[in-house]
Amino acid sequence: MITRMNHVSIFVLDQDSAYDFYVNKLGFKVHTDASMGPDMRWLTVCPPEQPDLEISLMSIQEGMMFKGDAAAQMRTMVSEGTFGFGVFECNDLMATYEELKAKGVEFKKPPTKEFYGYEALFKDDSGNWFSLGQKKDKK
Repeated sequence: MITRMNHVSIFVLDQDSAYDFYVNKLGFKVHTDASMGPDMRWLTVCPPEQPDLEISLMSIQEGMMFKGDAAAQMRTMVSEGTFGFGVFECNDLMATYEELKAKGVEFKKPPTKEFYGYEALFKDDSGNWFSLGQKKDKK
């Protein structure tokens, strides 16, 4: 029986730039940053309050995962914002929105009230986009 997920990948165009974005702008913590041979790096980060979920910032390059033109096609899809997507939560959307915006995070949609709570949409430095939400208070 599967009991949990502990790793998930986000494909990035440049791991050094992604490191800066996820650590210095989003405030994630580095879990692992290790060389895996020539031009290969295992880089994982995690939200500070969720250290058991490692997000692998996976470089898109031709090799074991991407054969032939697949790496170039994947880089195009990611950079155009047509591939990556995720959902993050926070406790105070307005405060987090203002903090991230001040750090240069590009928002595609400002905080908006939705039926499930509040949501804003932002992009990372590679083109992946994310929902940032605050759930409704349960009263």
